[in-house]
Amino acid sequence: MKNMTIEPQHSPQAGDPEIAVQQASGPRQGARETWVEVPSRNGAIAAWCYTDRRSYLPNETVHLHVSSNCDRVGLKIYRDGANRLLMHQTGVRAAGFHPAPDGAYEYGCDWPVFAQWTLPADTPSGACIVEVVDANGAPLGHHVFIVRAGHKREHALVLVAATSTWAAYNDWGGANHYFGIHPGTPRGRAPILSARRPWARGQAWLPSDAPRSINTRRPGRAGPARYEFIEWAAAHGFSKYYALAGWASYERLFLIWAEEHGYAVDIITQDDLHHDPEALSDYRCAVFVGHDEYWSREMRDHVDAFVEGGGNVARFAGNFMWQVRLEAGGTRQIAYKYDARALDPFATAKPALMTSAWEDPLINHPGASTFGVNGLRGIYAGFGGMARRGPRGFSVFRPEHWAFSGTGLCYADMFGDSVNIFGYEVDGLDYTFVDGRPEPLGTDGAPQGLEILAMGWATLSETGRAEDAYSFMLGERDARFRATLLETAATAENVQRHSRGSGMIVHFKKGRGQVFTAATCEWVYGLSRGDGTTETITNNVLKRFIGSD
Repeated sequence: MKNMTIEPQHSPQAGDPEIAVQQASGPRQGARETWVEVPSRNGAIAAWCYTDRRSYLPNETVHLHVSSNCDRVGLKIYRDGANRLLMHQTGVRAAGFHPAPDGAYEYGCDWPVFAQWTLPADTPSGACIVEVVDANGAPLGHHVFIVRAGHKREHALVLVAATSTWAAYNDWGGANHYFGIHPGTPRGRAPILSARRPWARGQAWLPSDAPRSINTRRPGRAGPARYEFIEWAAAHGFSKYYALAGWASYERLFLIWAEEHGYAVDIITQDDLHHDPEALSDYRCAVFVGHDEYWSREMRDHVDAFVEGGGNVARFAGNFMWQVRLEAGGTRQIAYKYDARALDPFATAKPALMTSAWEDPLINHPGASTFGVNGLRGIYAGFGGMARRGPRGFSVFRPEHWAFSGTGLCYADMFGDSVNIFGYEVDGLDYTFVDGRPEPLGTDGAPQGLEILAMGWATLSETGRAEDAYSFMLGERDARFRATLLETAATAENVQRHSRGSGMIVHFKKGRGQVFTAATCEWVYGLSRGDGTTETITNNVLKRFIGSD
């Protein structure tokens, strides 16, 4: 694969001199193609921006690094949310084009500072969208950074932005943790990623009609797998995985909903959670939403201590899967993932810090001990060729739980299916049924006293008719990986057995605090669509956890 670029409004095509595409046989399927984003001097007019850090406090200075093939650009910085507020802008000035250095995805960029802004002392916590504009005010590119609270508010929710997952899916500069041009690894994925580069197009900002990760409708008949968001991305010049991670797809939806419903929200990043053991202190409720897949051990330790000490966690997020390491002051993220046992130098030296799945026996720290569910016991629903005709909602098994108060839900009712809240990735547990209700087996780290309130089913394999195999993006890779970790051999029987997963809503107490987890990425989409039951459950949890019910 050669180096390549995606330009705004540029449609990748096989053979395009600026786009390298891996094409499957049969009808064109965007899911089987690969492209990454790098700046182009001669392509469509665009701009790229990054900041020297991902978060700041009031009175700190933000350094903005910009590259553009437009001669003159300016910046507009907005506080995002229910009411978008212009916080700062620059005049239009001369801009330079700065290419992506070799290995930019791993080593970062060293572009000069285009502008800097010292945050006023009264700057509220929030997400700031940087819009790079031309002389006519037309946007050419976007970036996002977080402002932390100068003074924590006890009754505010603290939303922890999933920046490690954003980073994992960011292909800007040539690679991410999934695919790219990195030499010597499967699919060219990079085990080391730099924070000193722009977010991929679609992670900071999206048009309102951008498709979600789950296809809009369940297919009514057999056929090839469809990934509507990837097809749209290929046609419009966005990052291939824009819908799977980023401010624009997940945290933004929650923030808007929460502000519209009267909640005060402060925001921090996972970087802050990693480096600061007191990042959650003085708050009553920490919130995690959307696709929240990558965590360091330090992050988990700080959440565990928060809950043990009396804090509450509301997790409306899915796919708690991989351990990462942050190095170089948090500017480099390490994740060898599927290749960790073979390639991660910590595999033998410090296996507990190896960057594999949390459920890897060498790590021996299942995610369920923190959030009540595990990534490898769940995974895909309503995604491509995986459980594509599943119900897309949760079936209720404990309607008497306080979280369901006021919903009118009864045993065996389903909710959220009309707005596709179940997917694209979900988390579950080993379980059995007793008297018609699911009970955790306790074999995979589930805390004592945990209750499974509602659940659905998922898969770790993408299968179907032989004639549709050309359209599958993932195949049985994750089922085989799970079987390899948890069995003595990845036999066909074991792979098939480990292809079955679930997605759950759970609640448990831990120390002086408690955890509520709705383990699905798309819960926030249900909120954004005004699904009444999803909203009622969310309000029940948040109000109880901040002490306002």
